[in-house]
Amino acid sequence: MTLNSNKIYAGFFTVVVAFVSSFYVTDAFAGLGSQVGYRGVRINRGRLHGWADAFKNDESLGKAKNAGLTNGPANNDKVTVNGKAVKAVVGQKVPAVAGAARAKISYNCKAGDCGTCIIKINGKKAKACQSVIPRGKCAIDTR
Repeated sequence: MTLNSNKIYAGFFTVVVAFVSSFYVTDAFAGLGSQVGYRGVRINRGRLHGWADAFKNDESLGKAKNAGLTNGPANNDKVTVNGKAVKAVVGQKVPAVAGAARAKISYNCKAGDCGTCIIKINGKKAKACQSVIPRGKCAIDTR
């Protein structure tokens, strides 16, 4: 026995229409264009006023505040790694900045105990794994 696909689609369409229409029953007492939906929720046809109210801002809360950083990160445009200018943020870890400049730094413990990662920051020796980008000029030498 073979089934005709048109009959299957027609039957499926009939079931879907019956199911959807069962949620919306016209209310004769509510006025033109108004319907009573599932569980008695009033809906204006085509407008979805109930949903519009769900996405409104609560005016009693006042103006929305920026949830991010107040003035943004403190960028330091005066950072160089082995003479190459790089973008960095004040307080950013030196290994991340050196990696952005493709400078190799050797590490062993990454805790500041071994001294394998010694570099020069503004001419002074420092441990790269424990150092951060300072404010102002910052010349990092990893060679």
